[in-house]
Amino acid sequence: MKHAPRAFLPALTLATLIAAPTPLLNAQETYPARPITLVLPYAAGGGTDAIARVFARALEERLGGVIVVENRPGAGGNIATDAVANAAPDGHTLLIGNQGPMVVNPHLYKTMKSDPERALEPITLIANASLVIVVGSGSRVQTLAELVEEARRRPAGLTYGSASHASASHLATLLLERAAGIKALHVAYRGASPALSDVVGGHIDFMITTIPSATGLINGGKLKALAVTGPARAAVLPDVPTAAEVGVPGYVAAAWYGLLAPKGLPSEIRARLESAAGEALTSPELLARLKDDGAAPSAVRAAAFGAFMAAERKRWGEVISAANITLKE
Repeated sequence: MKHAPRAFLPALTLATLIAAPTPLLNAQETYPARPITLVLPYAAGGGTDAIARVFARALEERLGGVIVVENRPGAGGNIATDAVANAAPDGHTLLIGNQGPMVVNPHLYKTMKSDPERALEPITLIANASLVIVVGSGSRVQTLAELVEEARRRPAGLTYGSASHASASHLATLLLERAAGIKALHVAYRGASPALSDVVGGHIDFMITTIPSATGLINGGKLKALAVTGPARAAVLPDVPTAAEVGVPGYVAAAWYGLLAPKGLPSEIRARLESAAGEALTSPELLARLKDDGAAPSAVRAAAFGAFMAAERKRWGEVISAANITLKE
């Protein structure tokens, strides 16, 4: 049996390595190899959907691929979470996650097929969006401090509306009660619009809601904005103070949106997505859309995003537990 000359072996080995790139190099050069599906846990047409679609356009320009937004509403966002958690961790299936499915649902649902903290890989926090505290234009309350004082004078005498039981508006008001040391009576509605109609009509006293749902009524003089709930004033309502500025220090209840992937995503693809997402957040179109929603782009990435979600999960868990909130599954 003849053997290749020893002098030829190093050259043969080098040629083989050049002809067959390492998986790391291959993954970097070929990603994305096909269209990316960006799964959204809500129906088309809402505020989250609008932000997700503008973000998808900005992200696909940076990645050089095609991104298809897929709406998978249902079960409070758990259906979309499960779909992404069970997808191949190759970067071609991604999730837009917000505080409901990511950090609130684990405290509300006794059975969840996928635990977001264990099943998903945080890529980047896209944006934080303030909510706004409003009363009807006919209310004698003029400031948040006056609303708090009124609630203290009439324990459980004030009423507030929410978009639904355990919704962001409901939980944000429970957090306000804890921060300000007050109590009010909750009235749950099927959506923000009917609740806001009753605030306008004076049938309930106040509501904490998303800025886009209330901006038209505020500008039209039918609602008074007492404060925004974020850490800073909202660009779309520059004259409205934060809750911390007007008597409730430390109170922050911002909505947020983030980009996540199935657990096990290769580090080089995660880095590519993180970099592209950061660049996408400089898009003028996306920045304008976020401003209209009372939101601001975030610089929180990867591990810091994971730590942020862990802190949010603990915080809202305490609120839910103290209020003894449950959901019928």
